[in-house]
Amino acid sequence: MPQILDDTLRILDRLVSFDSLSGRPTHAIVGYIRDYLADHGIEATLSYDAAGERANIFATIGPEIDGGVVLNGHTDVVPVTGQNWSSDPFTLTRRGERLYGRGAVDMKGFLACVLASAPRFRVAPLNRPVHIAFSYDEEIGGYGMPVLLESMATKAYRPDIVVVGEPTEMTLVTGHKGGCEMRTEITGRAVHSCDPGKGVNAISVAAKLIAKIEAMGAQRAANPVAGSPYDPPFSTFNIGTIEGGVARNATAGWCRFDWEHRPLPGEDGAAAIREIENYAATHLLPAMKAVDAGADIRIVTETFVPPLDDRHAERAAAFVGALTGITRRNVVSFGTDAGYFSEAGFSTVVCGPGDISRAHRPDEYIETGELTQGLDFLDAMARHLSR
Repeated sequence: MPQILDDTLRILDRLVSFDSLSGRPTHAIVGYIRDYLADHGIEATLSYDAAGERANIFATIGPEIDGGVVLNGHTDVVPVTGQNWSSDPFTLTRRGERLYGRGAVDMKGFLACVLASAPRFRVAPLNRPVHIAFSYDEEIGGYGMPVLLESMATKAYRPDIVVVGEPTEMTLVTGHKGGCEMRTEITGRAVHSCDPGKGVNAISVAAKLIAKIEAMGAQRAANPVAGSPYDPPFSTFNIGTIEGGVARNATAGWCRFDWEHRPLPGEDGAAAIREIENYAATHLLPAMKAVDAGADIRIVTETFVPPLDDRHAERAAAFVGALTGITRRNVVSFGTDAGYFSEAGFSTVVCGPGDISRAHRPDEYIETGELTQGLDFLDAMARHLSR
């Protein structure tokens, strides 16, 4: 174990050094992973976005037959802009047992464990395969997953179980909320601010629409779902970014803001979006168009991240339980690529090293002991698949 932990730390150091922010080309980090696997006799398949700039990576170790386990993680990380880090976020920095760096816990730590374990998978007498499936752009809506699933469907064999290694402190997660990733674009009319009534201030319209979204969120918070295992036990809304206008002495001719809705499993997230669209169409647009017929509000669903429920979790949960002794099933409020796998019919759970509360924050870190837990899990998995 000391040697494989050292290998894991070296790999994690390289992975953190790639500023693989969501939405950017992945040639560097995916090229490193592909070459690493090739150096150990493992052939990987890449599946690309339409522009050929971002890629998923998929590899099979062991017999190319139906069954086996998919180990899934994402290569992208969230930005560090505006965060006050104590060290370079793209240089892995060790302080005691903590390893600091963007993506260290979410989720390059798990990727490093999988890659360090790959040579051991390669020489193990596997009776069922191990599949490595790393996706792009999970952080902004799982854009890589439809491409990855389409590529996996071309294989002559179909995996059985998926373990998504998001940080759960190695607890077993069989459910999480979904996510509607939204953008609203408002077209107003810019005029001199000395007579703003002659214009349509897109920022003011955005403020009213945001107030509606916030009110819907407050209504749900005031009426939590009794007995729900989720924390918080209701669906949520969040306004993430906003921009618009050109000067303080002109009405804003445009505004756009990004936001999200996280519905509970079984809840109709689309109905909430329709309510917001109806409010814009009936309460805001008529007054805007009375001033300028070209004024408009566009509410765009950029992607829908499927929730994860336990419909298909039984086999995967039993498998993880056999390896770890864990039988208690948990749910989380953050989203993962697990929902996509489950929707495609794969038995899927989430289980990985580290604590999600450290993700997306300055001085993100994972502990060496947590990496050891991940490596122990993968070692037990290899032995189980070799029986």
